[in-house]
Amino acid sequence: MNRAVIRDGRPYPPADIEQFELLPGVTSACRALVQAGFVLVVVTNQPDIARGALAPGTVEHLHRQLADVLPIAGAYVCPHDDDDGCSCRKPSPGLLLRAAGDLGIDLAQSVMVGDRWRDVEAGKRAGCRTVFIDAGYSERPPVGQDLSVSSLAEAADWIISKSEDSTPKRRVRFPRRDESDTGR
Repeated sequence: MNRAVIRDGRPYPPADIEQFELLPGVTSACRALVQAGFVLVVVTNQPDIARGALAPGTVEHLHRQLADVLPIAGAYVCPHDDDDGCSCRKPSPGLLLRAAGDLGIDLAQSVMVGDRWRDVEAGKRAGCRTVFIDAGYSERPPVGQDLSVSSLAEAADWIISKSEDSTPKRRVRFPRRDESDTGR
């Protein structure tokens, strides 16, 4: 959704609001999904919080700014690192399960859209269909996604086209990039 800071082929999060920039087409794709009846939820790993490199308040501020410009129903954050063994850090489905419970979302009728292998795996574990946005990162690729695309706009077009014959409408959630995720 947002432009990542790329170092050695890996994405990292913006350190502050001044570095935050939505990718082209994100706003219109999100609006089209909402207009088609979808609920949009951000689920994100933010291990830099656990590492002490990013304050929780900064992440909260970024999500408030995101909610001001995009029609998202909520943002769910895992502040842990791999070694913490939590159930919310993707690829575990904990954040998706929590969002589904909070917002009454049927995960079997949902689509998880993400740009990391962990996003796809979390979606599969939660019982969602999955779309991988290939940003060309130098890291482990996902396996078993329903679709690979190069932008959220492409993902939105596919999701909307697949839902036109479905009742009830499919619900979609997609993460903010887990840029500080090492991809291990």
